[in-house]
Amino acid sequence: MYLSGLDLNLVLSLRALLEERNVTRAGQRIGLSQPAMSAALARLRRHFDDELLSRVGGQYELTALGRALLDRTATACDLLERVFSSRADFAPGSEEHEFTLLASDYAVAVFGAELARTVHAEAPGVRLRFQQTPADVTEDTETLLSTADGLLMPHGVISGFPAVELFADRWAVLVAEANDEVGDRLTMDDLARLPWVTYQRTYDAPAARQLSMLGVDPRVEVSVDSFQVLPFLVAGTRRIALVQQRLAERLSGVAAVRVMDAPYEAVTLHEALWWHPVHTHDAAHIWLRETAARVGAELTASAPGPVAAAASRT
Repeated sequence: MYLSGLDLNLVLSLRALLEERNVTRAGQRIGLSQPAMSAALARLRRHFDDELLSRVGGQYELTALGRALLDRTATACDLLERVFSSRADFAPGSEEHEFTLLASDYAVAVFGAELARTVHAEAPGVRLRFQQTPADVTEDTETLLSTADGLLMPHGVISGFPAVELFADRWAVLVAEANDEVGDRLTMDDLARLPWVTYQRTYDAPAARQLSMLGVDPRVEVSVDSFQVLPFLVAGTRRIALVQQRLAERLSGVAAVRVMDAPYEAVTLHEALWWHPVHTHDAAHIWLRETAARVGAELTASAPGPVAAAASRT
């Protein structure tokens, strides 16, 4: 199958038909008459050798292939829009533009806030939209990256895509101030004995794997999809949690917890901005990456002792 033999306008028709499941509404959505949309549906049925939409009672339902094509078609349209909106030049001081970045709440709090301040000062017409990274980020990373301008993610979770290094961080352990079972220093026995609060997605996988290699199988009592709520789920309990040092410093004082060093040489976290190769030569995206790298370097330069030590080992 060669793209040169396809009418790419059919991609728009296919998406409208699959999402609307109605020929008339699909035509209205993309500006085609009902006869023109019916003709497009006929061409699509011949191409796929499948009905795509089958009438059940008084309405259309998607066939098995239609359901499979639904998400793929939306992704293809998004990617095509990004390809044809690419720019040869980008003037940040005068451009109107929006970038979508996938990120955890940790990455937004620690890095995204700094990036947003810089963008506000240097490119007032540029908007940043942060979206929570889905739990299945490792299952089809290429498709996910094709729907956004970038993904803020530490190394060790995905690979094989271009990335720009941002900053380093280190893992620390949260312990309730009132937890008198823990002394001035944590021990490996504490990690094995006490219940845990964990971030339930893949971002802390390297740290969790290291614990497993050290013979510690955390007894998870609570799991959440937000790093920033960890202190509240530790305070006043026997629970402990792994948290990034930079985030712990920003959350200092919001809950009655202690931030303690791990009783082992914790894996250093190396945060990066990943992107789909389709963006590599786009002028706007180049500006975004260069700005992100600069903000990351500024974060590294301003890091306090323990975090700076982690950065020096990059």
